[in-house]
Amino acid sequence: QVQLVESGGGLVQAGGSLRLSCAASGRTVSSYAMAWFRQAPGKERDFVAAITWTGGSTYYAEYADSVKGRFTISRDNTKNSMTLQMNSLKPEDTAVYYCAARYSAIKVKSSDYDYWGQGTQVTVSS
Repeated sequence: QVQLVESGGGLVQAGGSLRLSCAASGRTVSSYAMAWFRQAPGKERDFVAAITWTGGSTYYAEYADSVKGRFTISRDNTKNSMTLQMNSLKPEDTAVYYCAARYSAIKVKSSDYDYWGQGTQVTVSS
């Protein structure tokens, strides 16, 4: 079993930045794809970004079109953790952000992920 805990959410003005963190425990997640999803009130849980470790110091990441160029996902396998740096935030980025993990390859559907954190609220004011 993998336990995931997010931190770093909060309230920020449009154009500002936030950094989300996800700490994994229970087992080493270096072979897992780790992802961020978000869910706004009344909407589905949407893919934001995901990252896998491809060996050595090389990683592969994917991003939703809506966050490309603004968000950066990274991971530290030595700390069993992942971060999401969010810059140039917009009001439409307001949502609960969830950390997720699945063994092996990146998927963009939430139903393909086996482990989830409890979520952290991000609110961007206009």
